[in-house]
Amino acid sequence: MSAGLVAHAVEPATGGHDGDASHGICLNCGTALAGPYCHACGQAGHIHRSLAAIWHDLAHGVLHFEGKIWRTLPMLAFRPGELTRRYVHGERARFVSPLALFLFSVFLMFAVINLFGGHLETPDLNVATTPQLQAQAANQIEIQRKGVENTERKIAEARAAGRDTTALQENLATRREMLKTVEAASRGKPPSFANIRTGWPKLDKGIAKANANPNLALYKIQSNAYKFSWALIPISVPFVWLMFLWHFRRRVYDHAIFVTYSLAFMSLLTILLTMLWVAGLNSDVISVAALVIPPVHIYFQLKGAYEIGRFGALVRTFLLLIFASIALVLFLLFLLGLGISG
Repeated sequence: MSAGLVAHAVEPATGGHDGDASHGICLNCGTALAGPYCHACGQAGHIHRSLAAIWHDLAHGVLHFEGKIWRTLPMLAFRPGELTRRYVHGERARFVSPLALFLFSVFLMFAVINLFGGHLETPDLNVATTPQLQAQAANQIEIQRKGVENTERKIAEARAAGRDTTALQENLATRREMLKTVEAASRGKPPSFANIRTGWPKLDKGIAKANANPNLALYKIQSNAYKFSWALIPISVPFVWLMFLWHFRRRVYDHAIFVTYSLAFMSLLTILLTMLWVAGLNSDVISVAALVIPPVHIYFQLKGAYEIGRFGALVRTFLLLIFASIALVLFLLFLLGLGISG
């Protein structure tokens, strides 16, 4: 028996018949085949039954190694606006979908950070400060105490003279809070957030627990942020929508694609910079890259995706950097509100 016949018998091409797609029937839905793929369900007519096929399916499912990933990544890096525009206008099969790329890049980013960057921690409360720092802290405490005493004296004088003390009372409360903060910092303790009240019970509870144990809060936020990373998309989309409020032909879907590809790029950039840092690249170079690349990328993505002029792209880039900071704060508050820090 020839080797070809043996292979034909052991690993039939269509996964159960006598070896190839010549039977003309899709084994998934039973539709008559008119080519290598079923036109009804999309399944390949040639079905592998080997361990190599498992790795092929994994690579295809995660990164689309057949070509999509290699078409998508260069465009995401160097022509993000064109990629976004082409995907929005219907070129879907050529590129990795923004959501798939986002989920994979975020997963990889957190894996790399946890592997090489460790967990964020607040300063150890038991670590002693140097004599110079102790002297500076003592000086700041004395300054704040004198400020409190002077304000209290002014309030007493104003009351004796029958003047309104409302503004002085507010100033005194601020000075006392600053004194508490400086005293806490001198002991190596992070600033207190115990007095913050938002009116959202879950968020207030999360803030209180974060204040009680900052290290645990940071650890839980870092370890759970991946699970809720998808929330960055709905949080960010309204900000982009606001920037194109009068562009009626732009739909929310367009903004969602823009945001998702942008977030995917930022995740991949974080991975790259982290790996370069691990490889020993100068930290100043990495810091400059982290500050310069994101706004440049946002500018070109805005300009290309929405086909706007340079001035419009520059203004919206500036606004989007501000909105991105707000979105990040909202995301962290969202985590605290869910009780993740507890």
